[in-house]
Amino acid sequence: MQIDERVTGDVTILDLKGKMTLGEGDELLKDKVHSLLNQGHKKILINLADVPYIDSAGLGEIVRAYTTVSRQGGKMKLVNVTKRIEDLLSITKLLTVFDTFDAEQDAVSSFA
Repeated sequence: MQIDERVTGDVTILDLKGKMTLGEGDELLKDKVHSLLNQGHKKILINLADVPYIDSAGLGEIVRAYTTVSRQGGKMKLVNVTKRIEDLLSITKLLTVFDTFDAEQDAVSSFA
């Protein structure tokens, strides 16, 4: 898995690319989120458009990142959630936890 970082206003957008599975991307997200928080970035948007598959470890990592960001007084939201990932979030009742958006602009605006 690969993570590209870009900034729109005061929102940091992380474009995740590739499968998010045990040993493949789960640690990467944790390190990236910790790094952003240490730099003072508190508004994080996770773009899942190019993530074809997430297993329980990957899902756990998104939850852990969300908890870490929240504890630091920040906000983390999800954008471009694929149908498969949305179903997974729905089954696990995590759709009620995360703010999810279809359009990146709507997601960025929601941080204001």
